[in-house]
Amino acid sequence: QMQLVESGGGLVQAGGSLRLSCKAQRMILSVFNGVDMEWYRQAPGKQRELVAGITSGRVTNYSDSVKGRFTISRDNGKRTVALQMNSLRPEDTAVYYCHSRAPNYWGQGTQVTVQG
Repeated sequence: QMQLVESGGGLVQAGGSLRLSCKAQRMILSVFNGVDMEWYRQAPGKQRELVAGITSGRVTNYSDSVKGRFTISRDNGKRTVALQMNSLRPEDTAVYYCHSRAPNYWGQGTQVTVQG
């Protein structure tokens, strides 16, 4: 069974940085190479929202709230997707989820807490 496993969350002060990583375990390399990957987040009491995405062709997109601060990247050889988060704000506090679009899989989430 294929799984997406996130890591890298934690507690950070406002203005700090964190780097999240998502590993696609047991996904065939040729499949991973062709899948669009995304990071979502969900804050308490709010709906899950798209933060950033990267296509198989490495085209990226970002929500307005993180543009210029977050960077999504992928390493196909390692079957990983990363989210570099800089200049973090308290409003970035949420559980962050990795998602593959097709096949449709979700990771278990990793908590990011930004103290102001």
